[in-house]
Amino acid sequence: MAESADRGWVASKLLAQGEEPDPRFTLANERTFLAWIRTALAFLAGGIALEAFAADVFADPYRTIISVLTIGVGLLISLGAAARWLHVERSLRLRRPLPMPLIIPVLSFASGVAMAVVILLVVFS
Repeated sequence: MAESADRGWVASKLLAQGEEPDPRFTLANERTFLAWIRTALAFLAGGIALEAFAADVFADPYRTIISVLTIGVGLLISLGAAARWLHVERSLRLRRPLPMPLIIPVLSFASGVAMAVVILLVVFS
């Protein structure tokens, strides 16, 4: 039963090409995906915590902006993690070089913007 479900997924357009890679590489790719999802969940929790508990630190509209930015970074990380998993899995199946991780510069830029906003709000409030 599980074997037929796997064939259905592999036969789909997402992973139809190439051959089944070594399971160790597929599982390593999955662990990396899950690590990025943990990071996304941390940003989500941080954004919720900012909105719920930072009323004494930031004024209401600023707190909401910071919270939404933080949650937005978590969303970007989660979408990037899914795209990265798929691209790596395709590369493994086609025995091509692994793609460059676009998620890292996006995360760095988004985190930098969020920190700059927080610094500006702290300095000017």
